[in-house]
Amino acid sequence: MVHVTSSAIDEVAYDAAAHHLTIRFRHGGRYTYLDVPPRVARGLLAAPSHGRYFHDHIRDRYAFRH
Repeated sequence: MVHVTSSAIDEVAYDAAAHHLTIRFRHGGRYTYLDVPPRVARGLLAAPSHGRYFHDHIRDRYAFRH
């Protein structure tokens, strides 16, 4: 897990082989998003606002497990 500076997200991990993106949110919950392309995971880590990137590019776009 990589710690990120964000008001919404605490940590992010990406399994490149499985294309699973795991996000631990600051206000509870750890979610694993499925079939996330590497470019989306890289984009999340590089974004100036991790929460906004999540909202614009990941939320409601990928199936997930809680």
